[in-house]
Parts: sequence; structure tokens; C-alpha cells
Amino acid sequence: MQTITIAGRVGRDAELRRTQSGDAVCSFTVAVDQRNGRDKVTNWWRCSIWGKRGESLQAYLLKGVSVTVSGEFSLSEYEGKPQLNIRVNELALQGGRNEARTPDGSQGHAAAFQSNADMLDDQVPFLNSNSIW
Repeated sequence: MQTITIAGRVGRDAELRRTQSGDAVCSFTVAVDQRNGRDKVTNWWRCSIWGKRGESLQAYLLKGVSVTVSGEFSLSEYEGKPQLNIRVNELALQGGRNEARTPDGSQGHAAAFQSNADMLDDQVPFLNSNSIW
């Protein structure tokens, strides 16, 4: 397994889909800018979060929100172009887009998420902004 950590901005609002077997998968893209002097190159990463984690986080992954993502890296190809993929294990919302408004419209704060199966049954898997992930 290859793991990677990236930091960037969500490219568009996350989408929640279901597989034929009924499993939930939350898909979103993250833009990571690289600068070389005056030149800027943007790498687009395709990210996915499976199961209850994806269902819970989908509403928070809005276009423009800064995130740090860590997970399993894979490379694929689509129409002759390489695709950078991450199956997310850990995610931290850094803010942006009105400090990441929550689905109920209240003001959110930077929050960290860890893949802890115990938390997923009863509550949204967020920790306070002082947590170390």
C-alpha cells in the first residue's frame, strides 16, 4: 500500500453515490497548486471516502474548502490521461468558503477527522480544532 498526504482546496461539492451492493461512497476532487517561480501547475486528486464516514462528511466537503487528506494512493488512466486517486483514511477540514459552513447553516471551525469506527455509529466524526490527528 502507498499512502500520501496532500493539502489543497475542494474543487467541487462532494457527491454521494451508492454501489450496486448499497455501499455509500463520497467522491470529491482536491486541487493542489505547485509553484515554480511565476509558473503555477495544479494537480487534481480524485478522492473517495467509503461507508458511513462518506455519508457523514459529504455535506462538509464544499467547493473552496481547504482540506488535508491522507490515504491510499493509486494511479489510473482515463482517456489517455493519468488520474491521481486517494482512498481517504484521514481528513482535516482547514476552513475556507465561509469557514466551512455546516449543513444546518451554522458557522463551522477547522475540524479533524480520524477513521474511528466506534465514533461512526452515534455521532458525526469530528473532533475539536485543537485535536492532533
